[in-house]
Amino acid sequence: MIKFFRRIRQQLIAEKKLSKYLLYAIGEIFLVVLGILITNI
Repeated sequence: MIKFFRRIRQQLIAEKKLSKYLLYAIGEIFLVVLGILITNI
């Protein structure tokens, strides 16, 4: 799973699509926060 995300990240950087990369980064941060909140319930 980590390799999958790493490949997407490197592809977005290579294509120089900063807005898509930022959207991806925000989505990934959201998923991490959501996972932390779920485990604390």
